[in-house]
Amino acid sequence: MPSLVEMRGITRTYVMGDNLVHALRGVDLTIEHGSSIAIMGTSGSGKSTMMNIMGCLDQPTKGNYLLNGRDVARLSRAQLAEVRGRMIGFVFQSFNLLSRTSALENVEMPLMYQGLPAAVRHRRAMEALRKVGLADREDHHPNQLSGGQQQRVAIARALVTDAPVIMADEPTGNLDTTTSYEVMTILQGLVKEGKTVILVTHEQDIAAYAKRVITLRDGVIVSDKAQEPLDAAAAALAKPPGAGGEERAP
Repeated sequence: MPSLVEMRGITRTYVMGDNLVHALRGVDLTIEHGSSIAIMGTSGSGKSTMMNIMGCLDQPTKGNYLLNGRDVARLSRAQLAEVRGRMIGFVFQSFNLLSRTSALENVEMPLMYQGLPAAVRHRRAMEALRKVGLADREDHHPNQLSGGQQQRVAIARALVTDAPVIMADEPTGNLDTTTSYEVMTILQGLVKEGKTVILVTHEQDIAAYAKRVITLRDGVIVSDKAQEPLDAAAAALAKPPGAGGEERAP
């Protein structure tokens, strides 16, 4: 089986007025199936650019990028969209839920783009909501859900297509400590099921739940370390009483 991600000499340069911005400078990276990866770095380090390229949201200026053995570095926009829909589920810091639709409808959205029948969409969306513990909130709109519940809806939306890769950009950035444990517990559970989770974070305590931590600086990988990940579920159980609780939505 080929590596999930193979990047060789990836460079990404942006033109901003009369200036060139070198977001990535010859990055080499390999990620295997079933990994959990944290990508860290300060603002401007290139971590978001790297995720955008890995997620087929952007293309490199130079270099080769193979996703599950397929060279995607030079695909057309339509081909990139097809790869994204089949291979990758996205989770964002700001949740990116549609405010006027229910949790169930938000989760169904990627399946609508695939043209699946309504009954199939409903069944798969309910399965995804059950997986994140929100089957009883299917009819709630985002403004009726807490921040943690909204992020769990977003994770369910990422899961509903059964994509093998989950890419999470600061998934706990808007959440308190307790709810961050809940989100990381779900993501760690996905890794145990064989999915690959790649997350961008600036928080060391969140990166501690990944099996591997990659640090970027000025568009270059300066550190790539394997580690024994902390157990988010155990951390939640060990939380001192009254620390970092989240008020639940009605």
